[in-house]
Amino acid sequence: MKHRWLPLAAAVFAVAATLVSAGTATANYERPPACAEPNSPEPPQQTPATLTTVGQAYYCIFDNYFSGPVLDSRDLLVPAFAALTQELQRRGLDQPDATLPALTGRKDPDWRAFSKVYQRIANALPNDEARGAIAAAAIQAMVDELDDNHARWQNKSSQNLVGLTLSAIVGPGDIDPVATQPVYVDRIAVDGPAAVAGVALGDELLAINGVPLFINGVFTKGALSWLMDAPLGSVVELTMRRPTTGETFTASVTAARFQAPRPAVESRLVDGNIAYVTLPGFTPATADQVLAAVAALRAQTGLRGVILDLRGNGGGSPAAVAKLLGALAHGKTTSYWCDVRDRCTPNRTDDSVELWNLPFVALTDRRCASACDSFTSSVKDLKLGKLVGTRTAGAVSGPGAPYLLDNGTVLVLPKHHEIGANKEVVNTVGVAPDHHAPMTAADLAAGRDPGLDKAVSLF
Repeated sequence: MKHRWLPLAAAVFAVAATLVSAGTATANYERPPACAEPNSPEPPQQTPATLTTVGQAYYCIFDNYFSGPVLDSRDLLVPAFAALTQELQRRGLDQPDATLPALTGRKDPDWRAFSKVYQRIANALPNDEARGAIAAAAIQAMVDELDDNHARWQNKSSQNLVGLTLSAIVGPGDIDPVATQPVYVDRIAVDGPAAVAGVALGDELLAINGVPLFINGVFTKGALSWLMDAPLGSVVELTMRRPTTGETFTASVTAARFQAPRPAVESRLVDGNIAYVTLPGFTPATADQVLAAVAALRAQTGLRGVILDLRGNGGGSPAAVAKLLGALAHGKTTSYWCDVRDRCTPNRTDDSVELWNLPFVALTDRRCASACDSFTSSVKDLKLGKLVGTRTAGAVSGPGAPYLLDNGTVLVLPKHHEIGANKEVVNTVGVAPDHHAPMTAADLAAGRDPGLDKAVSLF
């Protein structure tokens, strides 16, 4: 999607400035300026959220989220108000008149009632930092209430400053609800801070800053945030176990910026004449690279099959999904995008792509998400090949679009929800492999690949 940030941001900021300043000005309680798709690849500088930002997010959900036409305003404003009062309590700033106003379920009157009480609360706060905190809490609560893995408020940097990822992470970066011990390093940047500290692929993570990653079998989310959200320059102490030796050791990782390698399509022949191609993400360019790679390998030898490695593929472009499915079949409906009233539009294979006419296997894992979920569900439903690995992430509620808010943050909302080619729900469920072949810490540490071995055996 082409983003257009700067002219829109300037217009939004100009209008917003007339409505509310740091939070103590008299506010206009009518509808704030509308959110809109950004119009520049460079995001504007972020500023603290205000009442105007909260209102933009509220109306943006009604205008652009797939269930917006049938949403009850109370479903957004009640959790928003609860979240801001909880933020007040955490800060020791609760107020006697911080009470939810009577709401009716009507979008505009409820916003006016909510915003009047909100502004009175904000005016009584001691500083802009506290005012920004209650606004952020309210916005996040509205987004969380949607319970949608493609609805997100992008209000902070998601840069990984430690240079590793863990087996307990699923799809777009969430903690896997089925994560069990041991949690291990499944990807690591060669020159990243973790590698410099002596951490290697397959190392099992036992504790972070002395706090066990599992307590009574329950994942310790707070401890993980020390690692995955480590601020620049902070030091994180990791207690690790190396499965190849059984050694337990401590690694001190200093969060730092580093040059992460750009994921790329890679290809080679395996078992003599099977094309093996990796696909880190679905974009039109990478789809073309996969097609070109298979064609190049085919020119070297008579291929007897194609293995497409989708492990770690976080999704991307629906057009790229259609293109690669077009190499496997023509004239097929691959999925449906539906509105809140279940009026559905079919998605189809890109029949301009030349068919491979070869047996096909896709390798999957819990990070195969979004467009990757969509691709694999189509392969399974339409019987276009076999899936090997583990169940996919099930993070495929619908394609999300970005909307800029007045403080430079972005709300991502899906306009439609997606169902599979057989009209089944894939979102939250994922796609089960035909052959279960999970990667383990010991496999990674020893350089083994049970998924690839199983795929080759199917040919």
